[in-house]
Amino acid sequence: MAKLLLNLRNVPDDEADDVRAFLDEHGIAWYETAQGFWNISLAGIWIREDGDVPEAKRLMAEYQAQRGARVRAENEAARREGTAETFWMVLRTQPLRVLLAVLGILFALALVILPVVLISR
Repeated sequence: MAKLLLNLRNVPDDEADDVRAFLDEHGIAWYETAQGFWNISLAGIWIREDGDVPEAKRLMAEYQAQRGARVRAENEAARREGTAETFWMVLRTQPLRVLLAVLGILFALALVILPVVLISR
């Protein structure tokens, strides 16, 4: 029976491509499912054979450790160079997005606080 190796929701294309490549490189049979038109289905990379699952998980753990170290190093380098995205940079480039996010947070807080105010009266 097939086992899910990687849920593709919010996974960057380059990461999914790397996973496909290392599975092919190690001769592990896999297939991929798409999200579908209304994004209801589970998009993922599945391992076909149960016997290949432990090896695929081991390879995935190695890959994720390497990718994590690389991405942390890239982020640290961007922070040192001053090119890392900050809140103030986003506020300058996308003020409407920040305003809508703040309004959404305030609305959610109001919904949480409203029952307390109504009950205390």
